[in-house]
Amino acid sequence: MHPSQSELLQLKNLGLASVNILHSIGIRTLEDLRRVGAVEAFISIRGRGINASRVLLYAIQGAILDTHWNDLDPDLKARLVDEVEELMAGKDDA
Repeated sequence: MHPSQSELLQLKNLGLASVNILHSIGIRTLEDLRRVGAVEAFISIRGRGINASRVLLYAIQGAILDTHWNDLDPDLKARLVDEVEELMAGKDDA
């Protein structure tokens, strides 16, 4: 196991499949994840043709905040979804 994989696996909400998906978009460390953010990471994942659900979006945000995804504030979850939808709509218009 690569050391960065081990680092990401220590975060809440992220299992091996999620870590492998993050690696596929160039995220290898918690620092990378924080720099990119949950919304951009999720959009990049979707952009690679990976059919990811909102739960992955929440899981990534929870990993950044060291919180179980199910414990995220409902308003935060709604804002994350809104941001994703706005940014993805903008990419469709481009």
